[in-house]
Amino acid sequence: MTSCGHITEYKSKYGTNQFRIIHAYFIAASSDNARRRKGKSGVCHTCRFPSFRLHACLYCVYFGCYTTKHIHEHAFSKNHNLAADMTYGTIFCFECGDYVYDKELESIAQIQNEKAAKSLGLKSYNFIAWEPTEVEVEILRQNPKRRKVENKSTIGLRGLINLGNTCFMNCIVQSLIHTPVLRDFFLADKHNCQMTSVEAQQCLVCEMARLFQEFYSGNRTPHIPYRLLHLVWTNARHLAGYEQQDAHEFLIAALDVLHRHCKGYSDNKCLSINKFFTGRNGMTSGNPHHCNCIIDQIFTGGLQSDVTCQECNNVSTTIDPIWDISLDLGPGAPIPNALLNVNNSSSSPSSGFSNSPGTYEPTSLLDCLKRFTKPEHLGSSAKIKCSTCHSYQESTKQLTMKKLPIVACFHLKRFEHSTGLHKKISTFVSFPEELDMTPFMSSSRNNTNGYRNQIVQESAKGLSCDNKYSLFAVVNHMGTIECGHYTCFIRQHKDQWFKCDDHLITKATLNEVLKSEGYLLFYHKQILEYQQ
Repeated sequence: MTSCGHITEYKSKYGTNQFRIIHAYFIAASSDNARRRKGKSGVCHTCRFPSFRLHACLYCVYFGCYTTKHIHEHAFSKNHNLAADMTYGTIFCFECGDYVYDKELESIAQIQNEKAAKSLGLKSYNFIAWEPTEVEVEILRQNPKRRKVENKSTIGLRGLINLGNTCFMNCIVQSLIHTPVLRDFFLADKHNCQMTSVEAQQCLVCEMARLFQEFYSGNRTPHIPYRLLHLVWTNARHLAGYEQQDAHEFLIAALDVLHRHCKGYSDNKCLSINKFFTGRNGMTSGNPHHCNCIIDQIFTGGLQSDVTCQECNNVSTTIDPIWDISLDLGPGAPIPNALLNVNNSSSSPSSGFSNSPGTYEPTSLLDCLKRFTKPEHLGSSAKIKCSTCHSYQESTKQLTMKKLPIVACFHLKRFEHSTGLHKKISTFVSFPEELDMTPFMSSSRNNTNGYRNQIVQESAKGLSCDNKYSLFAVVNHMGTIECGHYTCFIRQHKDQWFKCDDHLITKATLNEVLKSEGYLLFYHKQILEYQQ
């Protein structure tokens, strides 16, 4: 966030009293009366719906939704170009198209936040401005040279030497290095190793921290990741050796080892994460895997499984943590007639996310997600005991996303290993630069148990647009299942793409990325919210 001339112009004409009133009554809510007023009036003045991202116009105190663009429509129709986020108090300038900073308004907000904290009996406001310690000040004095990162800067780009069929590892390392939130975590020196000095030599998280330092040091010579390879072999023995390995398998193994080495969870933090992951009928699973380490914060999502009894329509729900979504390619199994739509004349997926026969081959990421989230008839050979009928009944099963991760990784299952058959599926599957996961959320499911008809709706009323993702990395596999090579595309800054082929880094275009075959697709959430 930076300052802009529009705030200066606004303050010279209107002063700061309007912002002070809005912040006191509708953002910080620094008194009991203000909290009552905020609770009663905190709705969009256009659609009358409460929204997590309400913004208040600084000119006329109009409240509007940010996600549905009501505040944008008001700003451009009235020429009111400044609005305050009613959750955090930050100022959005519609002329600049970004959140902007003003020191005077920030001081007002800090005073109001302190008042609100005191009125609630809290010692201090949660968000405290960073102030460097004496040690940090001394380090800054000893290192006066600053490296400025500009739009055309190539800092962070560095090749990796192939140590013998290790292209699968190099591609995953490049993808992780260019994962924005993970990069910010390590470059901010947030990793505090809890292991002993001897154990720390085997800590994969410490090695990742060193890798980030190597990549962002400005050194352009290819890096030799021998320490990383040794640690992977030590902690994931099934990947040891110089044989060709699967990049997806390496990704999951690396995330698992990083998760175990983070040591970042406590009982209280486990409880905050566990609320998303439940066993049958909503009971907490208590799985110790769920923690608050940086890996789980970024990559863990919640996959909801709804099993519906065909006799009484009772729904049994399970929510499990996932690090990625594996999507089938090639023709699927035919769907029983009982589950087909009335309009089932076409064998290809129809619009509107309706159920279609499973014999079609998906040609896009959206096709794969539609097939992934549609109901599956479990059949008479897989009857499940219904808790309501108290007998074994046929049922349908549907998967949807209960909780979206910050980084969504989609694994296109191109390697088929069926009985006596091992082949690679090279079908081109298109994928978008921007992806909206709203239609595949549990909230978008038809809650009337209409599993025989349309299940995943194209849109859901009242849902936020905060489920949108941007593509930032693509891992590709060239060759056959017996002999091949991995490369990847990574996004640098906002719109610059580069191809990473072991030690070679070359400029790429977005069109080249979107026309590539695609094996692993990495998407980053466009909007990040603080945990409430």
